[in-house]
Amino acid sequence: MSRTTPAVPLWLAHALRAQRGPVPWSAVTRGVLGGGPLLVAAVLAGHPTLGVVAAIGAMFAGINDRPGSRRASVGRIGVPALAGAAGLLVGTYAGDHLPAVLLTLLLTGCGLVAGAVSALGPIGSAAGIQLLVGAAVGAGMPLPETGWQRALALLAGAAWLLLLRLALPTPGSLAGDFRFDGERHAVAGVYEAVAALLDATGSPTAIARRSALTAALDHAQDALAGPRLRRYASSAAERRLHAQYAAALPLAEAATALAWAGEAVPARASEGPRRLAVAVRGGASTGPLPAPSRSVPALRALDDALLRAAVAFDRADGGDLHTRRRSRAALTRTVLGARGQEYGLRVALCFGASVAVAQALYHSRWYGQHDHWYWLPVTAVFLVKPDLGPLASRVLNRAAGTVLGALLFAGFAAVLPRPEGLIALVAVSGALIPVAARHFAAQTTVVTVLVLALVMVGGEPQASVARIGETLLACAIVLVVGHLPMPVRRGGALRARLAEAEDAAHAYLTHVLGASDDRATRWTLRREAYRTLAEARGAIALASAELPALARHSHGTDEVAALLEQLVDTTTACAVHLDDTGRLDARHTERLAELRDALAGRHEGVGVRLPESPVAG
Repeated sequence: MSRTTPAVPLWLAHALRAQRGPVPWSAVTRGVLGGGPLLVAAVLAGHPTLGVVAAIGAMFAGINDRPGSRRASVGRIGVPALAGAAGLLVGTYAGDHLPAVLLTLLLTGCGLVAGAVSALGPIGSAAGIQLLVGAAVGAGMPLPETGWQRALALLAGAAWLLLLRLALPTPGSLAGDFRFDGERHAVAGVYEAVAALLDATGSPTAIARRSALTAALDHAQDALAGPRLRRYASSAAERRLHAQYAAALPLAEAATALAWAGEAVPARASEGPRRLAVAVRGGASTGPLPAPSRSVPALRALDDALLRAAVAFDRADGGDLHTRRRSRAALTRTVLGARGQEYGLRVALCFGASVAVAQALYHSRWYGQHDHWYWLPVTAVFLVKPDLGPLASRVLNRAAGTVLGALLFAGFAAVLPRPEGLIALVAVSGALIPVAARHFAAQTTVVTVLVLALVMVGGEPQASVARIGETLLACAIVLVVGHLPMPVRRGGALRARLAEAEDAAHAYLTHVLGASDDRATRWTLRREAYRTLAEARGAIALASAELPALARHSHGTDEVAALLEQLVDTTTACAVHLDDTGRLDARHTERLAELRDALAGRHEGVGVRLPESPVAG
């Protein structure tokens, strides 16, 4: 079969793609109450520049204010805010005391650290961004306050929005304990994803539904596993949610086994998980469940899991989240390994080059009579981060968003009263951030308007044209540096992710074929295998949407990830069959052998170390 060429290249299609979903009204409300009131209070107190820094902290907290639980938001908002305060502190004192060359070298070193830390995941990436933004703003935005005052103001702004996140109830969440509305929504989403997978069993959409189930489980796991003062859940409502999540895992396992078999199941099979989802959202009892259908092992496992879930819904004795905490050694290996090296070097080169160019322009008075040169390196920070999208997509969206935002602000600045109108513009922009987050260009437009309004309140003159020029210059720098040959092997980060997925798949398979009765460990290994695979698939999708010069380094990785995914699905089907019969049948062993041979034949990928005889008696 010949492969058809898409009408639009992947790198351009990604730039045009936008997320969809309902308007997050609670986040919009927090955006209105975030930076605007802080700026009003600071202006009234006679310290507008402190208000600007606090509003910047609230702005970044709003960007990191993602859907999920209140407990998880502490880490998502708090850790990056601490990194931003540290960067602001370092940048302020370095900018005041170091000459241009040493300052550039120091900030390049910060880029190396921030890029390496970004390999740890979304929170590490957000922390790396705020560290570099804080350092650039501290060094390139002269303010009358000391570094400690600026850092505390930034933390105060982030803490204010975090307080709003923790204290304000979500609309429609008052049916139960509103403190756990994020957890309830996430756990209910797991049961809905199980039902959707059962509906799709035997159809071409089953693979996509199984991926959606993995995403729902990951989201619920993160929502429930946020930071806590005590080791275990302390309230009955939270313990019940933990039990409800744990009860969903065998349901997800059985549904995956049914999807692997590829045969349609009775329509009533999905009714039970849907009723459980409604019960989770409303904090109510499950009510009557559909009649069982026990014709095959996976259906028997589904019915047994459904009954156990119904019992768990009536109790509040908690449940294991089946997460494996990464050790310090594992975190260190990630930071210092291929992923950390590749990210760190790329960020360091792009950020360092942008700082050097900004310093040259500043000392040559290209900026005019003012001393604000932070925009160029700050723009480069957002452009170089690979988890924000492919490089070409980031550049296109950043350029378009900045041009539109700067032009919009120039129009607003010409007619709005000062500072009242600018403060109102900050509040409106803060409210729009959660909605604009669906597309990088839209988010860039809103953030550009917000930041230009903030810095004008802080005393910087209107400079929309200069900001457009600096943004386009940053785009050119990142495009050139991002395509330069690197001392590390290109694609090493992808291969490292695939290696992690391989190890997780092998550990899961070994446990299942070992005929162990420890189901808790099995579900932990299963979650680890699917999570690492989902992360690898996400990274591969981004790398494949780069320009051809970079996308070629991801060639073949998607096929390897697909084979590993099929292996994990097959392992899940084997686990369910072993529970029911005590041994595997020919279909399972033949499929395992086929996948072993297919993976062994991928010379450019990673080979999974399957046992020679994948049979359990």
